[in-house]
Amino acid sequence: MTTVRFDHRPYAGADDLRAMQDLAARLWSPGATWHVGDLAWERFQHTGREHEWPTMLWDAGGETAAWGWADSGHLGLAADPGHPSLAGEVLDWFAATATGPARTVTVSSTETHLFPALDRHGYRRTDEGPFFLHMVMDLDDGLPVPSPPAGYRLRAVGDADVPQRVAAHRAAFHPSRVTEESYHAVRRAWPYRPDLDWIAEAPDGSAAAFCLVWLDEVNRAARIEPAGTAPGHRQRGLAWAVCLAALHAARRAGARRAVVSPRGDDAYPVPARLYRSLGFRECARSLGYRRSA
Repeated sequence: MTTVRFDHRPYAGADDLRAMQDLAARLWSPGATWHVGDLAWERFQHTGREHEWPTMLWDAGGETAAWGWADSGHLGLAADPGHPSLAGEVLDWFAATATGPARTVTVSSTETHLFPALDRHGYRRTDEGPFFLHMVMDLDDGLPVPSPPAGYRLRAVGDADVPQRVAAHRAAFHPSRVTEESYHAVRRAWPYRPDLDWIAEAPDGSAAAFCLVWLDEVNRAARIEPAGTAPGHRQRGLAWAVCLAALHAARRAGARRAVVSPRGDDAYPVPARLYRSLGFRECARSLGYRRSA
């Protein structure tokens, strides 16, 4: 039997992000934790945080087969199930990297290949805190035509719209560290497409609601991340309308299904209700794991 040797190396920039995204695309399923768009959004939505995020990649034969992304005491990871030892190597690296009294990991209920390594390394399931649903819908089943309230207009975001797009995001997710600088970085990141970034424009010209969709062309899968409505415009159906507009654009771009991951706990039920009303159905959920340092 041939033993595969894996070399690991620290994250060094955009090329490594593409390698992480390539692995996410190879492992993707509707219930997966990571989509290529998640990685772009999470890496660029905040500026000046790279030094807070130790990240390591494991390669063999010119291909990335695992990675780990540490944020204080929390780990995000992906590991090729064809190489079972890699998940353990990522967890060993995290143990040497993490700070604080405890370490946590979040995976999807569908990522069963990660469970044995978590168990061997002393991680135990925890139900503390919020969890997320992984939801999917088939875009070939027919999408309703979005109908915004009178006076509102649905349209894609242009460069000149970045200030109002950021203002809407910061209002919807207050407090937020998203800035105009970071949103320009998001717009430069692969695979961002301006035709999949939508707003509901209010009568005064401001952005009242928004929906950004990312397209994984390999899997023909669209991902909503993020979507929201500014507080002064809520309960008017704007989130429903702008998400539909963005999903229609994704279907025109080649997507055949869409995924989204809203909170699933009772403390924050509104987004899941919105996505169910659009036609999304639950296919998995996030699982939290914890161990004492």
